[in-house]
This record gives sequence, C-alpha cells and structure tokens, in this order.
Amino acid sequence: MSKKIPVVVGLGIIQQHGAYDELDEALILMEEATLSAIEDCGNPKITDYIDIIDIPKGFWAYRDPGKWIGEKHGFQHAKTSVNKIGVLQQHLINSAALRIQNGEIRGGLILGGESRAKMIAALKEKKDFKELELNTNPDMYVKAKDDLYGPQEAETLGLMAVGYYAVLESAMRFHKQHSLKEHEDYLSNMYADFSQIASKNPHAWNQKEYKPKEISEPSPKNKPIAYPYNKLHNTSWNVNQASAMIIIDEEIADKLRIPQNKRSYPLASSETNHMLALIERPNFVSSAGLELSAAYINKKISNYGKPPSIIDLYSCFPVAIQQCENVLEIDPSIPKTITGGMPFAGGPLNNYMLHATVQALVLLRQDPDNIALITGISGMMTKQAFGLWSGHKLDEFSHLDTTKEAEKTDLPKDISTSESGDGHVIGYTVLFDQLDAEKAVIYIEDLQGKRKVVTSNETDILKNMREEEWVGKAIKYKDSVLVS
Repeated sequence: MSKKIPVVVGLGIIQQHGAYDELDEALILMEEATLSAIEDCGNPKITDYIDIIDIPKGFWAYRDPGKWIGEKHGFQHAKTSVNKIGVLQQHLINSAALRIQNGEIRGGLILGGESRAKMIAALKEKKDFKELELNTNPDMYVKAKDDLYGPQEAETLGLMAVGYYAVLESAMRFHKQHSLKEHEDYLSNMYADFSQIASKNPHAWNQKEYKPKEISEPSPKNKPIAYPYNKLHNTSWNVNQASAMIIIDEEIADKLRIPQNKRSYPLASSETNHMLALIERPNFVSSAGLELSAAYINKKISNYGKPPSIIDLYSCFPVAIQQCENVLEIDPSIPKTITGGMPFAGGPLNNYMLHATVQALVLLRQDPDNIALITGISGMMTKQAFGLWSGHKLDEFSHLDTTKEAEKTDLPKDISTSESGDGHVIGYTVLFDQLDAEKAVIYIEDLQGKRKVVTSNETDILKNMREEEWVGKAIKYKDSVLVS
C-alpha cells in the first residue's frame, strides 16, 4: 500500500488590538482562526475529514477548547488533545503528517491562541475577566515527561524563562569570544533588524521600528530583567493572537477540488525530546539533540539543491536564534525571521511556531518554488525541532526523532551538594528589580566536575559582572554564596 501525501490546505491567523470590550477571549480567537482556515480551503466540506484537533496549552484555563470548536462547527467526531508546555509545536505537525502518511487519519486541525492582552486590559480598566467555562476533558492531555528545572535552579532563578536563557547567553558570548560591549551591540543590531521586519508585517503585535541603542540601553520603558537581557530582548506574550492550519491527505484535497495554489507540502522534519535541566547539561552553547536534528535537515536541504529562502528561527530570546543558526547550513544574508520575531511580532505562549509556520506557508503560496525552514524550541532551550516546507511535492515526507541518540551522548552532569568549595563559572546572569540590580545567579563547575548554582547580592560584584566577563573565572563559594 502506497503512502498517503500530507498537504496543508487551510491557514488562519487572527490578531486583535483594542480596549477590553474590543478584545475576545482565547477560545473565540481560536474559533475565528479555525473558521478562517476552513474558509481558506475554499470548501466547507473539509470539516468532514478532520479526525484530530491538536492544541498547545496557553495561559487559558479551558479543559478542551478543541471539542467546543469541533462540536460547534460540524466536526464533532474529531479526537482532541491539549498539549502542555514542553511538548513541541512542531511535534504536533509531525505527528499529524505521519498519521496521514500512514493512513491512520484523513486530516487534522492544529491551532492555538492567547488572550493575554484582554487579561491585561481587564486589570487596567478594572473589568471582571472571565473565560467561558469548559468542563469536558480532551481525549488526550499530553505533558512532557521530565521537569524543566532542577531544584537548585528553581530556587535561585524561579520559574520564569528569562533568567535561564540569560545564563545561556553569557556562555554563548564567551564561546564567540565577544567582549560584553561587542555582544550587547551584536544582540541589539540583530533585534533592530527584526523590528524592521516586524514593522512591515501586518500580523506583528508591535510594528515600531527600533534603533539598536533603544534595545541595548535600559530605560523605564525597556527595563533590564536578567543581564544582558532588557525587556526588548524578551518574547512578548501579552497578545491577542491565534493561528490554525488544516492538514489532510492529498487525495481528499483532490476530491474537494482544493486548488493547487492553496497547497503546501511538509518535506522533512526533525526533533529532539531529550530533556535535561540546564544545570545538568554538558554544553551550554549547543546540544547533541540540536546538532543531530540540524544535521538531518542540512542533509535534506542539500538533496534539494537549493537553500531555504524563507526562514524563521525561534526567537524567544537571542541565544535561541544563535544556537540554531550555528548548526544550520543557511545563507547568512537571508533574514532569520519572516515575522519580526517573538519580541516584536508577538509570542503567544506555546504557539509562536505555529504562527511562524502559517505565515511561512502564506509566503510559499506566493512563490511555491521556494523552500521554507522553521525552527522551534520548548522549555529552557530544552527541546528543538525543525520543519522544511515547499509549495511543490519534492519528495515523500520524512521525519527523524533524535531523542534516543541524544540521550546516549548528552549524559547529565552530576550535581554538587556541597555548600562550600571552589570552581569556575560556566554561565551567569544578574537579575533586576525594576531598574536596580538585585541578585547574581552563577552556574559553576567545581573541581570534581560537578555542577552548582551559587548567588551573590554584593553591589560591587553585581556591577562588575556587567563590566567584565565572569564566564571562565575561578571562584570560591561558602554556604552557596559567592565569596568576594
């Protein structure tokens, strides 16, 4: 039996700005994106062939938005899933494509959305924000099997991602042999370019074009959060956005007479689901899973004889872009984003990659001879994924999961339980409260090769860490506090 051909035939993307009463909750945004994708197909009977509805979990509290949307719009037989943070968005696309290819399902709807802007507006306008209560459970509730944090890290950095990525950024800076000033300039120039792209993207949340200095210099509107990151280095998730895609068996697309210019083909994908807490990782600038997954995609690109000209590298924080860029064989002259990136285009929680993919496929429709490359990240740079797309059937969809191979290579480092000792710095950040430096969080490797997180509140140290490079320095600690 020959394999089926998965093809995306419907795309929907929604964005709302305005006051509280002008904004919808996430459920309605996702519904609107779904209806837009159905309309985009050009044949409302597409709903008869949707067998799964997969949704990445956002800030919202609904148990099963997919079931509500499906029952309301005529595809109530579809099996639903809600996928928590830690489950790659690309994984949902990969899974749907593979199941279609193997004849397990006829088609699927993948969608997500966020209404943080409405929540924020409710606080500002002193309105009572209430979501529609949905008490039906999904057919599957999927969560990552491992924790995102180690106990030491969670205690010192908390649960917000920015501190962890800032630590990774310091390691990347050291790896590139940049001075602190050189790296600050590098980041601000890169993000100024991103903001320029966002300014021309009608779906971007923030369409202001920023100068490098506006990004690099802390200010009341660009507060320092975790050195070297200011607010404008961070993903912007207080948005009202939603996106959706419909992927089906091409035979059904033919049956429904969906035009060729509405079709986009997944060519290849790869992913790694090897989870290690940051403190356990052998390497702070890359990972085996990332390198193996990228190698697979690089090989596929070389087979097609032309590089991707539509690229969007996941941009929750600058270091995520750099890690992916370092392992991909892509033309450095091609912009690293089509949206403007998560700080400017907007990064709805757990759904940006779907947004970027939808926008990439819109561009492919305009020039189907192109190839699109989208990357995804989950957790604290924990998992990585790549997706290749074309407007034509270039070959059979293929997929590689590098998790098992990565597990053999990236073995977790031992954690030190010693309260005092010596070591060298492998990464660090300075956390801020408003405009004031509050605490340094320092990852070290001790003389036995074990890992430890220590802190410091000393004003002089906090200042020096923003003036001189500390990665690579030999240090002493007592009671888990840096000894000056």
